Amino acid sequence: MSVLARLVRAAPAGALALALVAGCAAGDGADDGARGADVAAGGSGSAGADAGDPSRAADPPHPGGPPAGVVVDYQLAGGYPAPDGVGGVVRDVTDEPEPGLWSACYVNGFQTQPGDRDVWLTDHPDLVLRDDAGEPVVDEGWPDELLLDTSTAADRAALAELVGAQVRACAERGFAAVELDNLDSWTRSGGRLDEDGAVDLAARLVSVAHDAGLAAGQKNTPQLGTRGRDEAGFDFAVAEECAQYDECAAYTDVYGDAVLDIEYTDDGFAAACADPDQPPSTIRRDRDLGTPDDPAYVFGAC
Repeated sequence: MSVLARLVRAAPAGALALALVAGCAAGDGADDGARGADVAAGGSGSAGADAGDPSRAADPPHPGGPPAGVVVDYQLAGGYPAPDGVGGVVRDVTDEPEPGLWSACYVNGFQTQPGDRDVWLTDHPDLVLRDDAGEPVVDEGWPDELLLDTSTAADRAALAELVGAQVRACAERGFAAVELDNLDSWTRSGGRLDEDGAVDLAARLVSVAHDAGLAAGQKNTPQLGTRGRDEAGFDFAVAEECAQYDECAAYTDVYGDAVLDIEYTDDGFAAACADPDQPPSTIRRDRDLGTPDDPAYVFGAC
């Protein structure tokens, strides 16, 4: 996907995410989360598999994916009552699911949240990608976000434990699914990372999600083709501006109707709504993903 398309991603509050890691990494807690997700999703899940084992990536789609035909609102900057006609929400890992609605949880899986930069550099410096001078590699579009180092199997296993704790926190809060952001961070690494490393870490995190009772969503990255589904084990996709950039078929060809599209411009939204093959959940949001009390708030659905 184009860099411009990715720059619309809002940066949800992240200062609490590493606190969740610290609190969850020492214990399991997945059983209660799996039960909570089962209630929301109407499915069944099991907990307790090794976070570093991607062997279950080829399993059938996990219960807990977005219900067919349901419109899902994208509420990363803060939860609010769902608009009329909305049957699901995506909210930050620090937020709560919406009672009675399908709810997915946002986790920044491949980069640090802005508020967590110093924590990673202090507590996990070896897991932050470095340039030739030893300086942390940043996402130029989000310069407060550091790329995580997915270049070795050992690093990917360690990241699966740390980020996996946030995934389990989503289950403990009662979410039905998790969305893993910045899967495509290898494209901004200056050649230091590659697609294979990203897919491997994704498979490890998807395994954590499934074992905690959650479905797992691929975020953007249309260039993966079927690898996201078949190798990483993703159950659905979250796409930003796929109509604007003529990428929706790259997701729907793989995930069918289990695609959530968020458009940030009137032109992109109009193009999506005029396309008979649009993802069933296609919405228009403001770029900051604000709440209704924000003057710039925008929400619409086809």
